[in-house]
Amino acid sequence: MDQNLDQLVQAILIASDPTSGPLQPQALEYLSNVQQNSNNTWRIALTLFVERNADGARKYPPQARFFALRVLDDFLDNRFEPLDQESFQTLQQALISYIQSEYLYGPAEANSPFLRNKFSHTLTLFFLCTYLDQWPTFFNDIFTLIRPPESTSQSTFNPHVSLLFFHIVLEISGEVADQVIKAARTYTPARHNRDGRVRDAVRERDAAAINEAVLTIVAEGVETMSRLRKSDGQSSEKELAQAVEVVDWGIRTFASYVGWIDINLTVTPTTVPLLFTLLSDGSLPIRLATSVALTRIVAKGLKEPADKLQLIKVLSLGQVLDALETKTRAEQAVRGSEVDEGEESYREALGKLLNVYGLELTKLIEEASLEDIRNEALHLLNQILPVMLRFMADEYDDTCSTVFPLLQNVLAGYKRVRKTSSEPLDETKRSFLTSLLRVVLEKLKWDEEADPDEMDEDDKAAFDELRKDLRTFVDSALMIDQGLVTDALSSLSLSTLNSYQSGVPIKWHDAELAVYMVYIFGEINKTGGKGRSAFAQTPAAIAKDKRKETDYSEYPLTKHGEMLYTLVHSGMSAFPHKSVQMQFFETVARYGDFFKVRRDCIVPALQAMVDTRGLHNPDSKIRSRVFYLFHRFIREDRNEIPVELAGSLLDSIRDLLPIQVDLPEVEDDHDLLTEAVNNPGAFDAQQYLYETAGTLVSLFHKNPEQCAALLLSIIKPLLDDLSLNLQAVKGPGDVMPILKVHHIIMALGNIAKGFPDFPSPPPEGYTPPPLEVFSQAAQAVLVSLEAMNVFRVVRDAARFAFARIFATTGPNVTNLIPPLMANLLAHFEPSELIDFMHFIGLLIHKLQGDMFDVLDQLIGPLSSHIYALLSQPVAGTDDQVTHVDTKRTYLTLLNSIMTAKLHGIFTSERNNAQLETLLAHMQQFAEDLSDPLSQRAAYQFLGRCIAVWLTPLVSNGIDEAQQGIPGFERFVYERLVPSAFGVLSSPQFNIKDGQMLVVLHEICNFLQSVSKIRGQEAFEFFANVFLPAQGWPQDAAFEFATKLRDLDNKAFRRYLSDFVRASRSSS
Repeated sequence: MDQNLDQLVQAILIASDPTSGPLQPQALEYLSNVQQNSNNTWRIALTLFVERNADGARKYPPQARFFALRVLDDFLDNRFEPLDQESFQTLQQALISYIQSEYLYGPAEANSPFLRNKFSHTLTLFFLCTYLDQWPTFFNDIFTLIRPPESTSQSTFNPHVSLLFFHIVLEISGEVADQVIKAARTYTPARHNRDGRVRDAVRERDAAAINEAVLTIVAEGVETMSRLRKSDGQSSEKELAQAVEVVDWGIRTFASYVGWIDINLTVTPTTVPLLFTLLSDGSLPIRLATSVALTRIVAKGLKEPADKLQLIKVLSLGQVLDALETKTRAEQAVRGSEVDEGEESYREALGKLLNVYGLELTKLIEEASLEDIRNEALHLLNQILPVMLRFMADEYDDTCSTVFPLLQNVLAGYKRVRKTSSEPLDETKRSFLTSLLRVVLEKLKWDEEADPDEMDEDDKAAFDELRKDLRTFVDSALMIDQGLVTDALSSLSLSTLNSYQSGVPIKWHDAELAVYMVYIFGEINKTGGKGRSAFAQTPAAIAKDKRKETDYSEYPLTKHGEMLYTLVHSGMSAFPHKSVQMQFFETVARYGDFFKVRRDCIVPALQAMVDTRGLHNPDSKIRSRVFYLFHRFIREDRNEIPVELAGSLLDSIRDLLPIQVDLPEVEDDHDLLTEAVNNPGAFDAQQYLYETAGTLVSLFHKNPEQCAALLLSIIKPLLDDLSLNLQAVKGPGDVMPILKVHHIIMALGNIAKGFPDFPSPPPEGYTPPPLEVFSQAAQAVLVSLEAMNVFRVVRDAARFAFARIFATTGPNVTNLIPPLMANLLAHFEPSELIDFMHFIGLLIHKLQGDMFDVLDQLIGPLSSHIYALLSQPVAGTDDQVTHVDTKRTYLTLLNSIMTAKLHGIFTSERNNAQLETLLAHMQQFAEDLSDPLSQRAAYQFLGRCIAVWLTPLVSNGIDEAQQGIPGFERFVYERLVPSAFGVLSSPQFNIKDGQMLVVLHEICNFLQSVSKIRGQEAFEFFANVFLPAQGWPQDAAFEFATKLRDLDNKAFRRYLSDFVRASRSSS
């Protein structure tokens, strides 16, 4: 035994020593085996833990004894059957003996306090295994140890055993009643049932004695604290600290079980005064523990509302919390700028207690059936509302937010009353809302000492979250009394703005709040008008086509309009604080419609944006954000900006247009070029500036020559820079010039994006954009692509730029599409093919018939690329995803071609020979049951082919594009129809799958198209040829052909679905 013990101890010491070298893994493996085999090793572990030397000290080191407890835990945990009697007695005697020697007469593991906590957990596990059947006197045995012989101590109760007792009860409560702990561990019915039985047995046998013991020990501890605090002796400090510890843990223990034992034991004429005394004790831990205890008492569920109300009245918490809030707030004021986190945590705990107390009252108001109970609860709730608002006004956000749930419930109750009553809001509620708004508006401010630019991101996010929560309360108050809320917000904002305009000094956080009020007013005032009507009080809704010619300046402003007007003219944009300036820019950019009703505000708003406050601000973060806000403002109000102003704005931003390139820091295994494109830095925001430049140039469309000259003046520096960097690129290592080429091409695309889309068809008198200049830009992009098409980033940029140029110029530069396509397809990655097809689909949508010649040249090579890619073996998940996405995108493109009536490209002289290959691939896609989305798209395409090419041949001069293809009907009858029936009859076709059902619907459409277009011929084919050849009885074949011919689409879908289901069940 001793040899085994020594070996185990040696292994523990080696395992815990990181310098033990190669022996450590062996030791860890040995210890793991000991733990896993705890059914056989628990005895040696027990000896290891309790063994003593001749002098009475523990024989083995603390880390070894800690491991011993872990082995015992593994042995006892999840044991739901009684122990054999010999094992039980061995453990019981050893543990009781250990408690006597170590806690009653010894130092209580003074040198290793972590062992105290671990032992209490182990003893709790032993209790759970044995209390029901083997050790029902567990608590009585512990009680006899708590009160020692008179000669051992001056105290009536042994403090060490008392603390052990507290820890054990805490552990028991956690194991059998704590829902958080239960939720964290794996649920097992045996454990759940055992814990429930233990909980019931404790209630029945020992709850009263446990509660009495806890409260008696606490009461004695309180007396000891009082006596020692009055004495001045230095020797009493240690004894006082011990008494405080006992009371602290005693109250924590009390709090742990109040939720699951009889309330009549825990709430008595003795306990309530004791708890209230401790709630204001000089010891912070005791106060915090007491607040938790009271919170759990208040939250305890009682069946009868009357009992709950009586409990609340007995506690009289409202008055107590009112007094304590006043006291702690005064202490807070005395501390001033000095922060005492402990005392602030106490105020936070009081806030939580008030919150739970108020929530229980709101439950009574909502759920109690007796009116007297509801009225009394409402009276008590109204008494604590001022206290709630004082907590909410606390400068510390954690304390403030403790009462948010209660406030939410109070406002929800007000809203319910408001919905059912048309009476004016009573004065009590109105007074509360007024006070609430005052508090909310104060809490919405930044801390005056804060610097948002220097703040930690988490702190900024926390304040943003607080503002969001506070806004919900404003929204709720608005639903209760709209006028009160809108008046409060607008009054505060206008007062501050007018004061600043008059030269009155304003603190930065007050200024920021005033602008923020303007910013959020449009969201809060949900009953305001839309568009221009939100800012001008028009006599009636103005028709959309009359809005441009209407002079809104003659109409008075709404409340929000007045706030915005005052903001723009207040000079707040020049306030010497970045946060105020940025809030100004965010606000004016958000409400573009306002500037359509007060055009005189446009110039001052834009002046602020373009000077050193905005676009030319020395702070790069502000510049980047204002680039976007400036773009948003111009885009929204482009029609309100005169060309003179547009010209001066262009001149103001020219110095910002040179390309900015930022190279990020990358790890060795990352591609610098790719990372630089994915993280473009300042250029990301700069792109908004290029689009805005395009928008401003487009405003000169009535003067084509001036428009072209301005556009060229913007584009030419970029083209010159493009040429220089093209020449600088010698190979893939020249990252900077390659990146510059990419950025310039993107910039050219964004400039085109700023122009309106080319209309289709152009209206009469339409003035096109500067086509020659855009053609020059497109040519430059194409030249760059030809020279650098080996770089994916350049291919991606060229695709983007051409998409925007085509959208702006319409069919006028389509002659560049073929060489563009050739260069994009000269080098490409599989995923690029998908982007390329999306690009072609966009051009089809924009250019329609003008794409015919381009597609005629493109479809053959593109299809070959697709088929080659899809024929390659799939090497992994990524390949599988690429194959499927490519196939689906290709099918989408083909359907777009058919929808745009460009199907002639498939039968043109260039592509006619490939039609059969195309149709064969479509048949293959339609039969692939592993990809129902592609199946559906394939049948959609085949259905459109049938609508065009299956029509009977005619020779009477009808448009050839609508004539059928000779022999196409044989392909349909001999291959496509059998293929469709093969899909429906396949064992893998699961009609219960929603996606498969959609495929069935497309097959219905396909078959009905064949039937309708070929008429009687199709009827004869199905009834007399195809279906009989498949083994169908003649009457079934005739019925199917008749249904196919006569039913509408919806009815035939239902018929075929039922038919397939019936055939599956019969087979």
